[in-house]
Amino acid sequence: MSDQIEKVKCLIIGSGPAGYTAAIYAARANMKPVLYQGVQPGGQLTTTNEVENFPGYPDGITGPEMMIELQKQAERFETDVRNGWVTKVDFSGDIHKVWVNDTKEIHCETVIISTGASAKYLGIDSEQKYLKLGGGVSACAVCDGFFYRNQEVVIVGAGDSACEEAHYLSKLCKKVTMLVRRDEFRASKIMSARVKKTENIEILYNTETDEVLGDGQVVTGVRAFNNQTNEKHVIPATGFFVAIGHTPNTDIFKDYLKMDETGYIINKPGTAKTEVEGVFVSGDAADHVYRQAVTAAGTGCMAALDAERYLAAKDADFEFVTPMY
Repeated sequence: MSDQIEKVKCLIIGSGPAGYTAAIYAARANMKPVLYQGVQPGGQLTTTNEVENFPGYPDGITGPEMMIELQKQAERFETDVRNGWVTKVDFSGDIHKVWVNDTKEIHCETVIISTGASAKYLGIDSEQKYLKLGGGVSACAVCDGFFYRNQEVVIVGAGDSACEEAHYLSKLCKKVTMLVRRDEFRASKIMSARVKKTENIEILYNTETDEVLGDGQVVTGVRAFNNQTNEKHVIPATGFFVAIGHTPNTDIFKDYLKMDETGYIINKPGTAKTEVEGVFVSGDAADHVYRQAVTAAGTGCMAALDAERYLAAKDADFEFVTPMY
């Protein structure tokens, strides 16, 4: 078995803006990074039809196209981008051990975790249909609200994030209808009070989604039902936003890294460092606040720089080469 073990200076787990940015910086610093793309190569942005808020794209770009360009940029600096996903880790010793697809064992001097988080959806067939089509279903109001200016939208959720996104949408949209499953919000009093006093937000309690309606290409409305009376009604809308939370893709690290109650990895403030030396985290695996492509890319840069400094301090023969700009 020992002759099958691969030794890697810098392993990046996961793609997306965080992983590819980490790879670009690590490769330019002669760290010879190996990047495994994971189950969803390119991350959440591969499900985003239009990206208009990432700097450098004045005409916008689709999420999949952006991920292809980031991958090409990482490969230009000789990042070894591979298919496959990490299924097990062991961070208990000086050598960080990682297994890919339950078979291949890799020993790493540094590990950068960029596994991201997955948005929770209702799981309704029509919701998933229009999500895949990019025709009106979204889990990020900040990302996609711009496309629904002066239109009517529906948002599902009852927590702080749902209230925050509904309030954000209210500044752009003609009307926002909130579907709240129970007879009250789960959000804090200050957040629930904010949406309650916003004139163009209508709150429907004890209400759930029956089906997302559309013309086969884009969303045209939502059929909702009152879970107390089973009465159904149609809400005209061109956008359907789901704000019921995210799940960080961090389960395989839970035995070794400190996490919050939801599963987001806790990094040392102002750095990408975890509590395990030589293991770093970037992107949505640690960020439950911003969850934007540009912030993920920034933390990918931080993780690579922190990893480079770690190697330079550990190995006198490894020279710190990244210019500080």
